[in-house]
Amino acid sequence: MEKRVAILATNGFEESELQSPKEHLEQQGWTAEIISLESGTIKSWTNGNWGKDFKVDRIVSEASASDYHALVLPGGVINPDLLRRDKKAVQFVKDFFEHKKPVAAICHGPQMLIEADVVDGRKLTSFSSVKTDLINAGAKWVDEEVVVDNGLVTSRTPNDLPAFNKKMVEEIKEGKHELQRA
Repeated sequence: MEKRVAILATNGFEESELQSPKEHLEQQGWTAEIISLESGTIKSWTNGNWGKDFKVDRIVSEASASDYHALVLPGGVINPDLLRRDKKAVQFVKDFFEHKKPVAAICHGPQMLIEADVVDGRKLTSFSSVKTDLINAGAKWVDEEVVVDNGLVTSRTPNDLPAFNKKMVEEIKEGKHELQRA
């Protein structure tokens, strides 16, 4: 079955954490659209420098969780910090949980989950510097390459991408998760 997946990102996302999941989703025959704050392109971050530009498919103010089967949140230090300042981006994330759809977040991506207030009581992982923020928001943080909690997939770093991509696809194939909650 054809699936549509939203990848929410803006300037400063970790290049591999957007590119690898996007390619993996497209290998399934699915559509992966980059959703951002502004139209045009967004610039990646890789190896401590600015990287490639990626074309934005849709701006968040024109996107709806009901248009997609799942959401991916790449990391990078700058990306989630910019996104979480935008009320529409935060609501977009929250809407996936309210619709009980799979969400996959890697590295610093879970900062958006904190901002959307969807981590309390959930088991997840992240880049180590986000650990305390997640615990303070009520999450049960663990240091594992990939963690799945009722449709929520999280991983720590680009090194975890193979496991992250595999679990992300499994959860999307399963569809809605009744225990997924906002």
